[in-house]
Amino acid sequence: MALLLTEEQSMLRDSARGLISDKAPVAHLRKLRDSNDATGFSRDLWKTFADMGFSGLLVPEEFGGSGLGYVEAGVVMEEIGRTLMPSPFLSTSVVAATALSRGGSAAQKSEHLAKIATGGLIATLAVDEGAKHRPLKTAMQATRAGNGFRLKGAKALVVDGHVADLLIVAARSAGKAGEREGLTLFLVNPKAKGVAIERTAMVDAHNAARIVFDDFEVTADHVLGEVDQGGALLDGVLNAGRAAVASELVGLGEEAFTRTVAYIKERKQFGKLIGEFQALQHRAAHLYTEIEMAKAAAMKAQQALDADFAHADAAVAVAKAKAGSVATLAVQEAVQMHGGVGMTDAFDIGFFMKRARVCQELFGDFAFHAERLAEMKGY
Repeated sequence: MALLLTEEQSMLRDSARGLISDKAPVAHLRKLRDSNDATGFSRDLWKTFADMGFSGLLVPEEFGGSGLGYVEAGVVMEEIGRTLMPSPFLSTSVVAATALSRGGSAAQKSEHLAKIATGGLIATLAVDEGAKHRPLKTAMQATRAGNGFRLKGAKALVVDGHVADLLIVAARSAGKAGEREGLTLFLVNPKAKGVAIERTAMVDAHNAARIVFDDFEVTADHVLGEVDQGGALLDGVLNAGRAAVASELVGLGEEAFTRTVAYIKERKQFGKLIGEFQALQHRAAHLYTEIEMAKAAAMKAQQALDADFAHADAAVAVAKAKAGSVATLAVQEAVQMHGGVGMTDAFDIGFFMKRARVCQELFGDFAFHAERLAEMKGY
């Protein structure tokens, strides 16, 4: 399959770029950070996002969505990456929408998916329990209690968890940490008694949360998918998120590159433009080719998810690892080529470095996915 956008996908990109660049430039993120905004994103802008159909891209048409695919979601994520726009698109429109569409009962889909499509519901996945992404290490307990379960434990770095209306919680209903069998996903109301949420302000001016469950009771109706067999569903949901983050990394890396090239074309040193120095030209050329490879890897992963969702693991692992390493290279080169001003808060380039660092860790860093790929290939 060609690694090119169709005419319709290009139109979607142009539409997203027009809205995001106009309403959410990097200055928008800076303003939210400086005001210590408790929400962390603009609800008015999110409503506009929903009105234009972006929030329901992955929601089936029968529930009011567009019924599009992961390539289209990646197109929007890449544009989000260009301006570092804070929004619940990743947590809700990609990750949660995937979980509900693929694992939800008819009642669960009917209750939640239409609200996601209209921007009326913010949902997020709560899986990690430490600083590193290790989903199989889930130790939070889901103990059987009557017709349901009692959840006890804590989740860390839950994206948009501080403002979520719905939590999708991974817990261990059988077995022990490290085992694939025994994982179950639950739908949880974060405002219910027994759930404590503490906002975590991230280094990149985005937000997450630490969530503690203190013997919180859920009924069997709140199980998403099958009891003890949630590992496969969780893998797919995480892959959707990983491919989306790969596109965000591509977008922010490409924007950092664009800004850097513009800067070295106007900055003078030793009586000439620094962009005329061949060493910097070589570094810029190398970075350009790396970004193009990362972009191709991200699109390939999304095409794999659209074509054969259950067998996209390898493509997703490559995309997330490659995009993370390339974005890191892009922001490091950007700071270095900007010189001393690149280290100051007055220049926006630092925001790109911080976001790249967070996204590299989100849903698994380079080492995590390199190990995954090695295991898949039998090494």
